[in-house]
Amino acid sequence: MIETFRWRRHGDGYSVRPGEVVTPGERLAWLPTVGIGAQHVVAMFGATFLVPLITGFPPSTTLLFSGVGTLLFLLLTGNRVPSYLGSSFAFIAPISAAQASHGPAGALGGVVLAGVTLAAVGLLVQWVGHGWIQRVMPPTVTGAIVALIGLNLAPAAKDNFMQSPVTGAATLAAIVACSVLFRGLLGRLSILLGVAVGYLVAVVRGEVELAGVREAAWLGAPELMAPAFHWSVAGLFVPVVLVLVAENVGHVKSVAQMTGADLDPVMGRALMADGLATTLAGAGGGSGTTTYAENIGVMAATRVYSTAAYWVAGLTAVGLAFLPTFGALIQTVPAGVLGGAATVLYGMIGVLGVRIWVAARVDFAHPVNLTTAAVALVVGIADYTWLVGDLEFAGIALGTGAALVVYHGMQALNRVTGALPGPVDDRPLAGQQAGEPAADAPPPAR
Repeated sequence: MIETFRWRRHGDGYSVRPGEVVTPGERLAWLPTVGIGAQHVVAMFGATFLVPLITGFPPSTTLLFSGVGTLLFLLLTGNRVPSYLGSSFAFIAPISAAQASHGPAGALGGVVLAGVTLAAVGLLVQWVGHGWIQRVMPPTVTGAIVALIGLNLAPAAKDNFMQSPVTGAATLAAIVACSVLFRGLLGRLSILLGVAVGYLVAVVRGEVELAGVREAAWLGAPELMAPAFHWSVAGLFVPVVLVLVAENVGHVKSVAQMTGADLDPVMGRALMADGLATTLAGAGGGSGTTTYAENIGVMAATRVYSTAAYWVAGLTAVGLAFLPTFGALIQTVPAGVLGGAATVLYGMIGVLGVRIWVAARVDFAHPVNLTTAAVALVVGIADYTWLVGDLEFAGIALGTGAALVVYHGMQALNRVTGALPGPVDDRPLAGQQAGEPAADAPPPAR
């Protein structure tokens, strides 16, 4: 265990020579390491905080479990996989649906259920290997699931946007402008910068109420909440596990590609760690977590993959969670600003599914791929629902099930009849998994 916390000093500790990278087991001097750790906090900040703002969970609580989850992830992977665990947008739709039926506590119970399921998947992967994941969830299926989750959320974005169309439009325009005008870290923070601009517009328009900020203490513990368990939410949250699996596997593969390390032996540990982090978050009132592509972008830009920087980031997040004034300020963001940001973010999630298809060169001339995507998207976007006793399966759950059943059902039928031409051309690019951008590509917000 002591060896886990020993990082070799890279070079002079202050620079990275061309062609070199700072590996997970190395670190720069502590001053630049702290600076890079703080940069990771900034990178995850915008997307991580938007989830509790949209779902109504306390932002400080989500930040606390985000930091704790990151530290747990680093510990369970033996400091071999640099990653920050932030809020997963895949949880927004099921949380919103569960809250409508069972309140916040019922939604947290669903988060716990998803976390336990993901941890169990990780245990299985650690035991038998991860090849079966690719067979069960090829890019055709994964892309459809990711796309329908984002597009299923479109009505929620519209509802927030229309509460203040002027503020929403200003936020949306600022995000678009920042994406074009800035490069590097600022470009990756276009969502956060756009929200800041929208917030200023809302202040000018008198839409921001700061009384809660003035009344909040400077120091204090985050608000915790216990979950309540209802089997009727299972159909809402279990499909999210498939997305989390794809994101985690993709993250580990991308880090392995960028560092040249073989990380397949810790794939199961990574999944278990994210599952346990999500379970802890749901048990205490936070949002479910996932590995963050935003922070992969920071690593690609700095060429520093040191897990020491992520320990700094995790500890910083935990510290910020104990500043109630900070959390109260975040909660003052008005609906119009959230609607403008959500319009971009939910669309990004949908387009990320398409990107998975493009990266894997999915052949939509093949009836299996075409039918799988077509059925899953319509079921998810239209939000089909199915009641089975006390269980309610909504668009995301049914769309996910449709993608899996249609794809594997058509494959099985074709193997028996041989009616369809040729094999399904459905494979990830070398060194890249579904749901994860290429190492040199600007990653989308989660």
